[in-house]
Amino acid sequence: MTFAPLSLELLGLVVGAVLIDLAIGDPPWLPHPVVGIGRVIARLERAWNRGPAAARRRRGLWLAALVVGGTWAIAWGLLAALARWSPWLAGVVELGLLATALATRGLAQAARAVGEPLGRGELAEARRQLAMIVGRDTEHLDEAEVTRGTVETVAENTVDGITAPLCWALLGGAPLALAYKAVNTLDSMVGHRSPRYEDFGKASARLDDAANWLPARLTALAMGLAARAIPRSRVVGALAATRREAPCHPSPNAGWPEAMMANLLGVRLGGLNHYGGRPSPRPTLGRPLEPLAAGHIERAIRHMQAGWLGMLILLTSLVLIREWLT
Repeated sequence: MTFAPLSLELLGLVVGAVLIDLAIGDPPWLPHPVVGIGRVIARLERAWNRGPAAARRRRGLWLAALVVGGTWAIAWGLLAALARWSPWLAGVVELGLLATALATRGLAQAARAVGEPLGRGELAEARRQLAMIVGRDTEHLDEAEVTRGTVETVAENTVDGITAPLCWALLGGAPLALAYKAVNTLDSMVGHRSPRYEDFGKASARLDDAANWLPARLTALAMGLAARAIPRSRVVGALAATRREAPCHPSPNAGWPEAMMANLLGVRLGGLNHYGGRPSPRPTLGRPLEPLAAGHIERAIRHMQAGWLGMLILLTSLVLIREWLT
């Protein structure tokens, strides 16, 4: 690590990375660390996910340790080597690596790719775009269900793609931010419950739960506080409702941003999803004060943006307090 945790220098790099991500996102021509991490996970999963349940759990633990630890070590080693040669170059590379850990622009683009055709009445195209960002079946969803899937994804990925990386980046720079992305990638690839991954992905799922526990709750708080600046937000009672509803979600973390988003929009999220034709009921979140419609996607994007900005302000305050105390 090239900078002290919660330092002004590291904060400057993080803010710079946010600006880069807002400006260019993730250009398809630029190699992305998460792609490499995913390839390593896929190769090891094919080689190790076999045998008795106990053996699969043990190898799954080794997978999580190897991928996360290896990601951190490679990033740290690269930056340390560059710093010996040119501290300026090391700072530039760290800035670029931090930007790859964020998805501020990409998440909004993915949501609008669903919302814009949906608003034009092009339901088939909206379903196709939604299928690219969610795991549920989308072939037979109506406008309200396509909207629900998009809003839920925006809410959950505000944590996975923006606020949690911000938290870990300010604690450990690019190495820790990329290690978090490795955790998140492990969970998305092997951490879900299914006959294939129930044992092998257990360690990855638990690690992801731990890494997101505090960021998820802080994100819901930041989103609720920042919503006061957004017109039509239903902020009265949103925090209390979120605290009541979030623990009902099967995920220990996803329910917090989703419940807050539902209550701020005045819509009901959750309900019945289908995965590979199999029904998967989820508890409902929020009150249906408005019927779900395409326009809620853009409103959800505004809350996402306000939420990560509120989180950045909160983290900046912590850095300034630390500087003042030291």
